[in-house]
Amino acid sequence: MFLFKNLFSKPLSVPLTVTSNNGFHLRPVAQFASLAKSFSCQITATFNNKSVDTKSVNALLSLSLEKEDTFTLVAQGKKADEALEALQRLFEMLMQDDTEIKQIEKTAYSYEGLVIEGEIISEGIAIAPTYTYHKTEVQHDSEIDFEDALSESIEELNTLYHTKEKDENAAIYLAQKELLASLSTDCQTLAELEEKVEEESEKLAGTKLDAKKSDYQDILQRVKRHLGMEIKVTFPDTPFILLGSDLLPSEIDHLQQTNVAGVVLKETSINSHTAILLRSAGIFSLIADTQDIAEGETIILDAHAGVIVQDPSDHDLKKAKEHLEKDHTQKARSATKRFEPAVTREGRSIKVFANAADLNTAQTAKEEGAEGIGLLRSEFLFKDLKPSLEEQQKAYKEIFELFDDITVRTLDVGGDKALPYIEIPSEDNPFLGVRGVRLFHTHPELMEEQLHAIFLAAGDKPIKIMFPMISSVEEFTQTKSFAQNVAQKYQLDISHLQFGIMIEVPSVLFLLESLNDVVDFYSIGTNDLTQYLFAIERTHTLLKADALSPALFSAIERILDTATKPVSICGELAANKEAIPKLLNLGMETFSVSPRSIAQTKEEIRDV
Repeated sequence: MFLFKNLFSKPLSVPLTVTSNNGFHLRPVAQFASLAKSFSCQITATFNNKSVDTKSVNALLSLSLEKEDTFTLVAQGKKADEALEALQRLFEMLMQDDTEIKQIEKTAYSYEGLVIEGEIISEGIAIAPTYTYHKTEVQHDSEIDFEDALSESIEELNTLYHTKEKDENAAIYLAQKELLASLSTDCQTLAELEEKVEEESEKLAGTKLDAKKSDYQDILQRVKRHLGMEIKVTFPDTPFILLGSDLLPSEIDHLQQTNVAGVVLKETSINSHTAILLRSAGIFSLIADTQDIAEGETIILDAHAGVIVQDPSDHDLKKAKEHLEKDHTQKARSATKRFEPAVTREGRSIKVFANAADLNTAQTAKEEGAEGIGLLRSEFLFKDLKPSLEEQQKAYKEIFELFDDITVRTLDVGGDKALPYIEIPSEDNPFLGVRGVRLFHTHPELMEEQLHAIFLAAGDKPIKIMFPMISSVEEFTQTKSFAQNVAQKYQLDISHLQFGIMIEVPSVLFLLESLNDVVDFYSIGTNDLTQYLFAIERTHTLLKADALSPALFSAIERILDTATKPVSICGELAANKEAIPKLLNLGMETFSVSPRSIAQTKEEIRDV
C-alpha cells in the first residue's frame, strides 16, 4: 500500500498509476466514482496540476488519463483513510480486469474494384446496397418537467444495468447513469444540459476518449425522449449496409430488428461503447471513410480483410459470395452441433437448458440449441409501468409455445431491483429484506395477478412454477396454497403444474429432508446462494466471493445427496468451465445457462 496517514487530520494521499492499455475510461471511471460517493469525506484526483472531484464521472474523465499516467488521489475528512484504501483496491482491480480490445488481424484480399481500407469492428462479409442513416425529431407535448425527466432517465439506466447485470456489457449502462448524474449537476433546464454536453464533448476531441462522445449524445437523447421528443427512423425492407458518422449505443438494439447486413462508421473507435455493442450483436462492421460512396450503391463489406469494395466486378462478387457461403456453412455446422445432446465420455446424458429474460432471449435460446428454459425471469414484464393481466398472459404464452420444458420464476424484485409502482420501504439491508417470495405477503394483489396470468398462459402445458428466496418449509407450503387459492378463485385446473423452489437461502440446506415431501423440484441459484453463504453482497464494488470456493461445492454436494426430487443449477456457476467437471462429478444432470453459453457448455460436458 502507498498510503501515508497524518495524525492531524491533514489530507491523506496515494499515487495511482494507470496500467490498462485502454486508459482510465468511462466504465471503470463510473465504478470508481460510484464507490467514492459512498464516503462522506472530500476526495480529489490530481494530474498535471489539475485537481478534480472523484465523485464526478465527468470531472474524472476530463483528466484524460492514459496508460502509465500517474495521478494522486487525495482524501480529507471523516474516514479518509478507509476511503483511500477502498478506492486503491478497487482501482487496482479495475486495471487488472480491464481487458484490452485488440485490433483484429486482417486477412489478405485481392479485389478488382476500388478498395477502401478500414479498421475491423466485427468480422464477417456482406454484399448489399448502402443506406445512409436518417432520423427526424418530432416534439410532442410532455406532462413532466426537466427535473422529472432527468430522474426518470437515471432510474431507467439503473434498471437497464441491473436487468442486464449478467451481460458482459451491462457496465455500459452504469457508466452512462453515472455520467448523466455528473453532467446534470447544476443543470436546471434542458438547454443547460445540452450546453454542458456540447462543452464536455468538445473537451474529448482528439483524446483517447473521443469516441465516448456518443455516450454524451445518447444520455441527452434519453432525457429528451422523456420530455416528449420522438426520434423517427426508417430503414429499408431489404438487406442494406448502413453508412454513418457514428451510432448511439442505444440505437444498436433497434438496428438488430432491421435487415442490416453490415455497418460502416467514420467517427468511432474499436473500444467505443457503440463498437462493443456491434460486436456483441454480431453485426459485421468497419471503421472507414465513406464520403465517396453514393446512397444505394451496391458494395462488398469484407470485415475479414477490413475493406470496402466499390463498383465490384463480377469476379469480386463471385469471390465474396463464395466467402459468404463458406461463413454460412461454418455457422450452420456449429448450429447443428448445438442441437446435439450433451453426453459425457462415460455416456451420461446431461440436459442443457437456458436462462431467459424475455421473448427475444427465449427465441435465441431456441436457436442456440437449448432443450428447454430452466429459468424464465419474469421481471422483464414489470418495468416502468405495471403490466395488465392480458399483457402478462400474452407474453408468457409466446414463450411457453417455444419449448416443452419451461420453469418460470415468480416476480423477484427487491434487493438491487426496484419497481417504480410498488412501495417497498427503504431498508438498510435490502438483500435481507422484502424481495422474492416475500412479495406474496407485502403485495398479494400483484402476485395473484401474475399467477393468474401464468395459469391462463400455461393452458394444458405442464409448466413448472418456481418461488425465489424460500427460506422455510412453511414459507413454501403457504405460497403454494396461495397459488392453489388463486386457481380455485378463477376456476382453473392446475393439477398438471409443478411447484418448486430456488435454493439460494442457506437455511434451506438444513431443511431438504422436509422439503422433499412438499416440493416438486429444486433449482440452485448459485449467484444468491454464494452471496448469502459468504455474507458478501453480489453487487458490491470491492468485495467478491470466490465462485469456486470448496464451501459452495460442499453445499451443492449436500443438496444433491439429500434431495429426492429433480435438481438443476441455474446460476453463473453452471457455465463456468472450471466448475462444470466438478458439478458433473457431484452428480448434477441439468444445467441452465445463458443462451450464448449453451454451445460452449455442451462442449465442456462432452469433454468430461
